[in-house]
Amino acid sequence: MYVLVSFVMFAVIIGALVDIITSDEWQVKHLPKLVWVLLVIVLPLIGSILWFAVGRERTSPVDLGSLGDPRRAEAAPTDQSTPEDDLARVEREIEFHEKQARIARLEASLDARRKKT
Repeated sequence: MYVLVSFVMFAVIIGALVDIITSDEWQVKHLPKLVWVLLVIVLPLIGSILWFAVGRERTSPVDLGSLGDPRRAEAAPTDQSTPEDDLARVEREIEFHEKQARIARLEASLDARRKKT
């Protein structure tokens, strides 16, 4: 029984050390890799449990250029726009929404006239 528990603990410690060493830098959270290795060596069971619980990032890094949505990566502009371009785009967007609001008001007034007659 004690041999089995010892073997499992040894396997967890070795697994944690191998996982720390083979992890990429972006996967290591809270502490540098060297500190994690030392923590697992000095406090084997606690260090291993902490590594697997909080020390490792399990997801792949998010591409901030596409905001995490793969469809946005295809639609993302490849060139850098100037502030003047951004301002012109915002002004066109404001004009579009003002036109949409005017159309909605005209349709509402037309519906009101139809209901009166």
